[in-house]
Amino acid sequence: MRSLRLVLKTMALMLAMPAHAEDIAFDVDITAKRLDAARQQIQPSLGATRTEFGPDGLAGIPQGADAPLSQVLLRAPGVVQDSFGQLHVRGEHANLQFRINGVALPEGLSVFGQALQSRFADSIALTTGALPAQYGMQTAGVIDITAKSGLSHPGGLVSMTAGSWGWLQPSLEYGGRSGKLDWFVTGDFLRNDRGIENPTNRFNAIHDRTEQWHGVASLTATIDPETRLGLLFGGFSGRFQIPNNPGQPTLGFPVNGVSDFDSSRLRETQHERTEFAVLSLQKHIGDVDLVLAAYVRDSWLHFTPDPLGDLLFTGIAQTATRSTTAAGIQGDASWRVNDAHTIRFGVFGQFANAGARTLSQVLPADADGIPTSTSPINIADGYRKSGGRGGVYVQDAWALTPTVTLNAGLRFDAVSEITRESQLSPRLNIVWQATPSTTLHAGYSRYFVPPSFETVSAGSIARLLGTTAAPAVTTNSPARAERSHYFDVGISQIVLPGLTLGVDAYYKISRNLLDEGQFGAPIILSSFNYADGRQQGVEFSASYQRGPWSLYGNAAWSRALGRRIVSAQFNFGQDELDYISGHFIHLDHDQTWTGSAGAAYVWDRDGARPTRFSADVIVQSGLRATVGAVPNGVALPTYAVVNFSLTHQLAAATQVRLDILNVGDARYQIRNGSGVGVGAPQYGLRRTILAGVSQRF
Repeated sequence: MRSLRLVLKTMALMLAMPAHAEDIAFDVDITAKRLDAARQQIQPSLGATRTEFGPDGLAGIPQGADAPLSQVLLRAPGVVQDSFGQLHVRGEHANLQFRINGVALPEGLSVFGQALQSRFADSIALTTGALPAQYGMQTAGVIDITAKSGLSHPGGLVSMTAGSWGWLQPSLEYGGRSGKLDWFVTGDFLRNDRGIENPTNRFNAIHDRTEQWHGVASLTATIDPETRLGLLFGGFSGRFQIPNNPGQPTLGFPVNGVSDFDSSRLRETQHERTEFAVLSLQKHIGDVDLVLAAYVRDSWLHFTPDPLGDLLFTGIAQTATRSTTAAGIQGDASWRVNDAHTIRFGVFGQFANAGARTLSQVLPADADGIPTSTSPINIADGYRKSGGRGGVYVQDAWALTPTVTLNAGLRFDAVSEITRESQLSPRLNIVWQATPSTTLHAGYSRYFVPPSFETVSAGSIARLLGTTAAPAVTTNSPARAERSHYFDVGISQIVLPGLTLGVDAYYKISRNLLDEGQFGAPIILSSFNYADGRQQGVEFSASYQRGPWSLYGNAAWSRALGRRIVSAQFNFGQDELDYISGHFIHLDHDQTWTGSAGAAYVWDRDGARPTRFSADVIVQSGLRATVGAVPNGVALPTYAVVNFSLTHQLAAATQVRLDILNVGDARYQIRNGSGVGVGAPQYGLRRTILAGVSQRF
């Protein structure tokens, strides 16, 4: 409530500013563009690999503004698709950092629904590799979203999309400006019968409806030519039915006299909710540009089991609730000392509070796990924990020559949450503009990644002993921070006007490699560590932009291995722990080959009725599965998904759109239900036809 009152007071102050044109002694449009450029210079990607999706690129992706953020990022090099909308970048599980207008947002609990959508983004960039010192904590990749504003997107837009699976998605956006103040608001509602991946290869899923709300609003006040104040807030709420897999066997014991149950009639559901707000101040003072920000994020997740069915199939029916609130501050500054040196420095601090409640229905059991009664008993558990994390950094972008820049920095991070640890991390990048068309880079980064506060369970294992839910292993060592050495080298070459080719290679050595898994019926991810980790790969990219044509292509080879599980051991079988203790195994999200390619053509581009044709393909060589004695020992089959989109401007303010996802109706399996930390099987989306119309006003 205190954060809400702060937001409302800030809005009142902003709205109280002079709003008439005659009160403004400077050009707001020019000032906003200059401040935008200055903000980008505070946090450059010197020496890292950056893939950017601008307004035209976002419009050409299937579903356009309706596309989930995960689907946009799948078009970047080295991004691997997983179930529940998860993404893996360069062999990492999660560990992605989200930033809006340069301000980092803390992680949330949403598993299926994504709190951040591409609808409010003017552009989206993914930065990977040996990151400069300003990026800490989550380092697999930085997803930087530049939000739309009333200046960049004035006026209103209402749209409606409908199609397969009972798909219905209305949306609204509106932007405007009055004097020094501009605003932008957008929201959408989504309902369909394919909220989560189908656990079978059938065309229709059973019990898979979802209803979701997304909304984001921003207010920006350009106070004077050197100062800008911004407020951005938004939220997500989603309800999901957990889809069923028919024909599954029960454990073979009765519950209250019932022994048989049709698994297609299970009724599990999950509800997720996230809200966030960011208040930022940008200031230019002489040769210094700085951004100060405060943020708050609240996240909540609730799983409701099928009371009888879950007991018969898994030995436990658990109602689970998790919640977390995080608030923090962030400051970043850039000081242009002279033509040769630009010093950048900053600070970050965050406090978080997390809690969980579970009510488990189980049967009492003997030492062999055989029920001693058919009447369930209730076991309640829960916890509330709090902690903090923070960091400081400084770095110098030193122009050694007009074509060579050395970016050297130090970062210190500390965490006091599940674990109390700290690390001083050197970062070093060098960029050489060998010719006007050739750029080479190389870098080294020392990384420190604490376990996600939201994904570490602090429940009691002892409470489930002597029941049908008792774990075979009772060891539960706490999760630790991952520490790693990261090396990256790459080259970018402009072959001819509009055509750019790139190659990038990386190698990472980790101690206490962090991973996440889904254990049990509640779809809640939990963190654990491998003692040792190795990740390596090569990425190839190509893009062509000229006239009405836009083309791109990416291919990536990678390998991600881990050895010896050293935390949260109770989630695994003893045979898995024994094998992994002496062998490097593929991580469950490891994928050898990943590729994407697309083409777009705009007919009558400069006319009043342009038409955009676009098509793309996503190729994945398959995640890992367990067959036999080797955990994650095999890869699932390779698959390719082709998508097609068409947009046409009917009138100056009216546009129609057609999207066909998975044009060939390929049947492909993302997960088969086996592997380390893997829950149920999931199959990808079958052919989906969506039609939409949008109207500006």
